[in-house]
Amino acid sequence: MIYILTGPIRSGKTTTIKDWVEQRMDVDGLLSPDDDNGKRFFLKIKSREEIEFEVEFKSEKTINIGRFHFLKSSFEKANSFLKTFSSEPKNYYLILDELGKLELKNEGLHASTEILISKFLDSGKHYLILVVRDYLLDDIVAHYNISEYKIITKDALDNL
Repeated sequence: MIYILTGPIRSGKTTTIKDWVEQRMDVDGLLSPDDDNGKRFFLKIKSREEIEFEVEFKSEKTINIGRFHFLKSSFEKANSFLKTFSSEPKNYYLILDELGKLELKNEGLHASTEILISKFLDSGKHYLILVVRDYLLDDIVAHYNISEYKIITKDALDNL
């Protein structure tokens, strides 16, 4: 089963999930919170390992979208980590935070997302939670051909 947590930019989606996973042992995946300087990083949920991915300057080592610059190597690490869940998931819930414009261009977390969606689509005992900005929801659903999913809000997360 696939859940999609959606909402506007900067509406607290990641913070809500971060608070939710603090109370649970059956969740893994990646969050993308902001650090103290306002730069996003990947946070592996179970291990708490951080992977820097937003940097100040554009270079040959970055993927650039708008005014943001993300390290290609960080996405490689993140995709590798997420692909480990494509065999038999060890957790009830797997989180991918967040899918957006990069994934629509087959970049960012696209490689792992494509694999995981097909894995979780028919699963009755494991759940994939995708975090998507509200204005990209229809595009993400179409891009990944997600035929069955449930929309959840921050408030509904506690009911899972």
